[in-house]
Amino acid sequence: MTVKKSLAAIALLVVAPIAMPLAALASDGAERLNRLLEPLQTYEARFDQQILDASGERLQEARGQMWLSRPGKFRWEVEAPYLQEVISDGEEVMLHDPDLEQATIQVLDQRVTHTPALLLSGSASDLTDSYEVSRQQQGSAETFTLLPRDPDTLFEELKMTFRSGALSTLQMTDSTGQRTAIEFRDVQMNHAIDESRFVFEIPEGTDVIRDTH
Repeated sequence: MTVKKSLAAIALLVVAPIAMPLAALASDGAERLNRLLEPLQTYEARFDQQILDASGERLQEARGQMWLSRPGKFRWEVEAPYLQEVISDGEEVMLHDPDLEQATIQVLDQRVTHTPALLLSGSASDLTDSYEVSRQQQGSAETFTLLPRDPDTLFEELKMTFRSGALSTLQMTDSTGQRTAIEFRDVQMNHAIDESRFVFEIPEGTDVIRDTH
């Protein structure tokens, strides 16, 4: 899988004084994650993303902005090193690659919501039902480790870190050991987001592919 394709796959994808043992917090991980995610209706942030190989060598960096409105609406824009966007209107998902003048549209089904970025736009209870969740806390930072119950996913482990109640980091590891780390900044939660953010605007001349599978 190329770096560019892996970036697209990712898109289709809150105090203790000391760190507590992960096992000691495993039983309340799903419940606590639910409590953090359920109140989340909208989320907007800038992001910086790195992809590392199994040895830790950096393969690619990217930056951009994302918007989320639950349930099911999502926009992920990569601004550099090249333009790319993934948009969900709650029923379908579009991957638009301006360089290739190509847009792929598919139904927002269960497999699509298993991708790291899009799973955040779904139901919190569905998320914790689909993954085994454990929790670790240090200061104001809470890190949740999610292991998929279904092997048919794009990653083997997902870590979500919240700082003072806000999602600040996503870290993913796939079956090859490749790791993706996404840092969020300038976070805004539960504020009004214009619905036009989640509307497909396909430039004239773009080749549109509809994936019916």
